[in-house]
Order: sequence, then C-alpha cells, then structure tokens
Amino acid sequence: MRAHEAGALHAEGYGGPPHWLPWPTDVMELLPQLWPQTVRRDADGRLEVGGVDVVTLAREYGTAAYVIDEEDFRSRARAFRDDFAAPFEPVCGGVDVYYAGKAFLCTAVARWVAEEGLSLDVASGGELAVAQRAGFPAERIGMHGNNKSLAEIQQALDYGVGRIIVDSFEEIERIAAVATELGVRAPVMVRVTVGVEAHTHEFIATAHEDQKFGFSLAGGRAQEAIDRILERRDVLDLRGLHSHIGSQIFDTSGFEVSARRLIGLHAEVAQRHGVRMPEMDLGGGYGIAYTSEHTPLTPADLGKQMAELVRREFAALGDEVSVPRISIEPGRAIVGPSTFTLYEVGTVKDVDLGHGAKRTYVSVDGGMSDNVRTALYDADYSCTLASRRSEAVPRLSRVVGKHCESGDIVVMDEYLPDDITSGDLIAVPGTGAYCRSLSSQYNHMPRPPVVAVRAGEARVIVRRETVDDLLALDVG
Repeated sequence: MRAHEAGALHAEGYGGPPHWLPWPTDVMELLPQLWPQTVRRDADGRLEVGGVDVVTLAREYGTAAYVIDEEDFRSRARAFRDDFAAPFEPVCGGVDVYYAGKAFLCTAVARWVAEEGLSLDVASGGELAVAQRAGFPAERIGMHGNNKSLAEIQQALDYGVGRIIVDSFEEIERIAAVATELGVRAPVMVRVTVGVEAHTHEFIATAHEDQKFGFSLAGGRAQEAIDRILERRDVLDLRGLHSHIGSQIFDTSGFEVSARRLIGLHAEVAQRHGVRMPEMDLGGGYGIAYTSEHTPLTPADLGKQMAELVRREFAALGDEVSVPRISIEPGRAIVGPSTFTLYEVGTVKDVDLGHGAKRTYVSVDGGMSDNVRTALYDADYSCTLASRRSEAVPRLSRVVGKHCESGDIVVMDEYLPDDITSGDLIAVPGTGAYCRSLSSQYNHMPRPPVVAVRAGEARVIVRRETVDDLLALDVG
C-alpha cells in the first residue's frame, strides 16, 4: 500500500499505520524501477548518481536542480532501438524510434539521441530550432503540431525534415502552398484519431473523438484527408498514417485496437487508390513508474507484444497488402526515469487536523514552477531523504513547494524520517519527462538547471535562470 492510501486513515485520527500496514523497515530504500540505473547510496546514506553524490551536486550547482543520468538515458534509448525493434525485424525489417522531444529537449539531449541512432519528434518551431542547433539529421526528424504556422512549415521544409504529421484540412493547404513556393515535395503523414480511449488522465488521452488532434476515422474524415493529399501528389508525398492514443499506458490492449483500425485504413487506401504507403507510426505513450504501484513493461516486452499484433493484423489481410515500416515515439519512457529533482528542505510544519491527528508539511525550494504535473494531472510521485542516513521512525509527510498556491504540492503523501529538518536534501524520482518542459517562472522564480552526470563527472546542460534573466524580458 502506498503512503497516500494510509494517509486517509492518518487524517481521520489514526495515529499510526493500521495493524496490516507496518512501518517501512527502511525509509531509505530505493526501489530500482523508480530511479536511474546508476543511483546508489554511499556509506553515509547520501544518494549518488553516476558516481557523484548529491551533497556535492547541491554544493556545486545549487537546488532545486534536475539531475539527469546520461548513461541511463542512453541505455533506455538503446533498449528501444535494439530490444523493442528486434521482434519487428521479421515483420517489417525493424522499427524507427522517434524520441518525443516534447518530454524534454535541449541541445545535449538532441545530440545524445542522434548518437544513439534514434530519430527525433518535434512539436514546434522552437523544438525544431534546438534540433537544428544540435545538427540533428533533418531526414530523421518528424514535425508534429495541431496548428503549425506558415513560418514553422517553411522552417521544416527548408531544413528538409523527413516527415510532417498533418493534423487538419487547413494544414494540408498550408503545406501544399509552402511546398509549391519552395519548389519541393513535402513528405507528410496523416494523424488519425482512431477512437480509442486510453486509460489515463483526460488531458493526456489523445485518440478519443472529442479532442483537438488529428482526423477522425469515424465519419470518413481521415479518408477525406488522404484523398485531398493524393490530389496534390505534385507537392505532397503521402508517407503513411500516424496514431497516438495517449500517455502513461501500461498495457498494449489500446495499441491493439488502434493498430487494427489504422491497418484497416492502410489496406483501404491500397485498395482504393493503388497506393502502398511505406510508413506507419503507432505513436508512444508507454508508461513509467512514478511510485511502487507502477509496473511498466520493458521495451523488449512491449516490442514482442506489438510486433505480434502488427504481424497478426497484416496476416489477416493476405499478401495483397505489404507491411509498411513501423515507427514509434517514446519520450517519457526514455527520459522520465533518467532524471530526479533535487531539493533542499526549508520549513517543516505539523498541522493539527483534530482528534489527535496531524499532517507534516515539508516545504522545499521549488514546487509547481518546476513540476506542475501534480497540480495539473493529479500525478503521484515518490521521494526520499537524499543527503544522509536516518534511523528515525518514518513520518507520513506531504512535500510542498514555496509558491503562493495551496495546490503547490510536489509529493502528496510519502514516508520520510521523523527527524527531517531544514537543510536536508530530498530527491524526487521520475521527473525527466514534462517537468522542465512544462516549467514556468511563477512568482518570478528562476527555473532550475539541468545537470547531467556520467562516469564521475557532472556538467550543466541547461543553466539555471537568474533574476537578470527575468528582468531582461521586462522592458518597463
């Protein structure tokens, strides 16, 4: 049972855990599914990552800080490149893995992705600019977005991206117009809304009908989009179909339904138009462990299950429809577990809830400006005392930020040692995906740095913002 489940009893006046829930034997325990692969504790209980302890990191780079294990990131990228792709080899010759840059992207990460042989998915002109700065191979870039501007389309075509994922009828015309002006033939894929409801938060489910992305399969909108693209074959090169059903998904049942519908449309295009589209993108959204309750599938297991469902669906169509090259778009599953956020504890406060019950609030030097996911998605996180060993009994605590919002919660409920105090360091795992990407300057707090650690060396790959940075945008 997670701490937040026991928390309800605690809040109702129960002074300790129920008889069936003993106190954890070691609140310092690190569950491997939650942390980067090189994270350890030294003899003094200090967390180490890549051979560097967090006390040293805090002294050198300050807190709050995102700490990314570079070797862990690269290892997870290779697992998708090799372990996920291997089962697809006899089906379609392998898989093209597009790292979803929206999870977290900077110049260094783009270079890591390129060096590990992955492709890159970008969702704005700004993300594409980062890829360009990193010298990322243009033909290995896919351009997303439900409202791409003319400038963004021109930027993508000027750079020579390998695919633009089309999201609306207006966009078909925009891309055709820019391609005509530039004298190029734009490679496009059609994003299909397949009507699959991912079992996830409403705001991160993306394949049900009532949302902003793609062309609905129901009602023939996707087929109409394909027809319009094929009418402009002079400037539009139809590469294939794309679907993305949501995020933080832990099984392949939704992908099975999505793939079946997407493959059915692929076959219909071949039969109606005699067009054999060479590519098909099944999206991403693979879940990661944020707490001990989460048990994500490995890339190898995901690959086996998805390769089998693709093989089966195409086999049912017979030899008339060839299997296109499959691609996927993992982002969170690569960068999410590779990173933790390091905070320093400030105020520790007990709040009397009545009837002898209390809640301990542990305030840290960050909060919703560096991790808005708890407030936005009701996301659940874990944390641990990172700077020392403690023999104190565990205390059910809530880790909160320093912003002027009652909803500024980092970790809803977690066991921390009873002697947690100002100056201690706390580490929150699983913060690599969407935390820095969604960060803000709320309350005019400068955003934390991103510190990469590998083989005993640490370096800043995104520097900490300063007050001067904040004021530089304020023209008075």
